[in-house]
Amino acid sequence: MNSIDKTAILWTIAIVAVGFGFSLYGANTSLTVETQNNSKLVDRELLSIQQIDSPKLVSDMSIVSLSHNDKYDLVASDIIKNIGGQSYEMFGYNQKSPGPLLLVDQGNEITVNFKNNLDFPTTVHWHGLRLDYTSDGVPGITQDPILPGDTFEYELKFPDSGIFLYHPHVRTEMQMELGLYGNILVESKNKIPTTIQVPLILDDVLIVENGLEEFDSKVATHTLMGRFGNTMMINGDANYSLEVNQWDIVRFYLTNTANTRIFDFGIEQHKLKLVADDASNYEKEEFVDSVILASSERRTVDVLFDKPGEYTITHITPEKIYSLGKVLVSPSNNKNDYDFYKIAENKDIVAEIDEFRKYFSDSPDLELEFDVKTSLVHQMTSDDSSMVMQDHENEIQSIEWEDEMPKMNAMSNEENTHWILRDVNSGKEGFDIDYQANVGDVKKIRLYNDPESVHPMQHPIHLHGQRFLVLSENGILNENLAWKDSVLVPTGKTVDILVEFSNPGKWAMHCHILEHAEAGMITEIIVN
Repeated sequence: MNSIDKTAILWTIAIVAVGFGFSLYGANTSLTVETQNNSKLVDRELLSIQQIDSPKLVSDMSIVSLSHNDKYDLVASDIIKNIGGQSYEMFGYNQKSPGPLLLVDQGNEITVNFKNNLDFPTTVHWHGLRLDYTSDGVPGITQDPILPGDTFEYELKFPDSGIFLYHPHVRTEMQMELGLYGNILVESKNKIPTTIQVPLILDDVLIVENGLEEFDSKVATHTLMGRFGNTMMINGDANYSLEVNQWDIVRFYLTNTANTRIFDFGIEQHKLKLVADDASNYEKEEFVDSVILASSERRTVDVLFDKPGEYTITHITPEKIYSLGKVLVSPSNNKNDYDFYKIAENKDIVAEIDEFRKYFSDSPDLELEFDVKTSLVHQMTSDDSSMVMQDHENEIQSIEWEDEMPKMNAMSNEENTHWILRDVNSGKEGFDIDYQANVGDVKKIRLYNDPESVHPMQHPIHLHGQRFLVLSENGILNENLAWKDSVLVPTGKTVDILVEFSNPGKWAMHCHILEHAEAGMITEIIVN
């Protein structure tokens, strides 16, 4: 059995508080649908389906349906996980990785009683939720780390509909890589014009000859570019497949949980109807060939499977086409009543955003630039050096799709490589930035990704507890808006976001390349 060497990652329980704590359908797995008292409603092999009003929710993950004021027990612990036919010691929530899919209604509130059965401190961050900051799960900002054997009660609110994410916020780069993540599907009362709903979590994991690539006991490694995996997975499965019928319209809820990798998601010979982003529908749906998701980003797309056959789920980069899984479409004459090719304009979203258009031309209230300091420049191999020189002498690639400098990246850690969020006007960096707003404020924040830094690369920036609109990139206005909590800032680009400060408390803002956040690319925003 391949395993991680626990002695290689055992670390002192005393932790620095500021540490970034931060498819009948489906695969051949069992499904457990649970209610709030954890009684099993369904537990049948090869069945991964829950009937809701319409459409069906299809998942190879455990589905937990929760009502208003329900209480749910969530436990983090060691698990044995099979990836590609090999077994590995990893982490999971309620003995699963990914963890249970939590199904809730928009506007409801629940309580999660969390217990840490790991050998390491941890927390749970409820990514994208606008909840009370004391339940946000960030050590040093909202709570202390939860020590082994200890418990913590999280009070969750769901003001927004869509697909959301939960994961640790302590040594996040290690704990997420080892399997600690799960989805939350928040359902609105609006009718969904599809026959099936399918959440897909996109991830990668770095597997070497003796098992999973080890982690340093004291510091995050691969901090230059982040830890790229060499094995792609959907819902924790390296051989994912989904079975549907001809004429099914499938709504895919996509989440990227990779440490650093950007996914360009597509399905062979099929158009995607882009429906929603992180925290809301778009003003208007549109057809696309693929969708790009940076770490922590979510997208919702609809796909019509009108011809039987086997179709590859793809991730396409400029250099390579990856197969992430398969969709197997069985012949059927049962057409549905939905007009897939109708493009919906979401008038409620348009009307909501209309109230904020008066702020679009405001000057930035905060300007942040990205930078890096590293002592590894003097230790680069000739290949690494030529790669950096080539980047600077030619047009900078706006996205690094692969680990182009694996030796140097593996040498980097949070001690020799420090990533920076810097206030352009004050020069202050990281937690020294003193930025405050009041509830009700609407402020523009400008994000600049300096192409002249030592190692220019893309950065997905995540703001906790609030929502924002992505107004523009390099001055080019975004003509189809949606509410978001994470935004990809490509190399050399300037992105303006408009933040609605609706939620009081102390909130982290950081790069969601997990190793970058561990290496200092994080700050705090206080909302009074």
